[in-house]
Amino acid sequence: MTPEQLRSFCLSFNAVVEEFPFPSAQELSVFKVEGKAFALTSLGARPLTVNLKCDPEDALRQRGEHPALIVPGWHMNKRHWNTVTVDGELPDRLVRELIEDSYDLVVAGLPRAARLRLDRP
Repeated sequence: MTPEQLRSFCLSFNAVVEEFPFPSAQELSVFKVEGKAFALTSLGARPLTVNLKCDPEDALRQRGEHPALIVPGWHMNKRHWNTVTVDGELPDRLVRELIEDSYDLVVAGLPRAARLRLDRP
């Protein structure tokens, strides 16, 4: 998955915006839904990595299955975030699933009114 494909996929979800909220890390793209982050990445970094929110049990399983490519979230709560290396070793399908899971997890934690707004076309 290229940086452009990663960015495009993150922006393909309902009501997602890309922000650059950190003055000391202006290259850090933060993808948010209803003001809550679900993916953080520096699209120009090599190797390309992305921090993704995850269920704690899934996080441990993923790290065990791909120890060199999925590690505890860098600068994040290690229980709820993984850093995923997107360099072609992980199948793009799996990377897309992890991003979608992160988005879904964040949406599930939103207040009911926000979730209802997302369901409207």
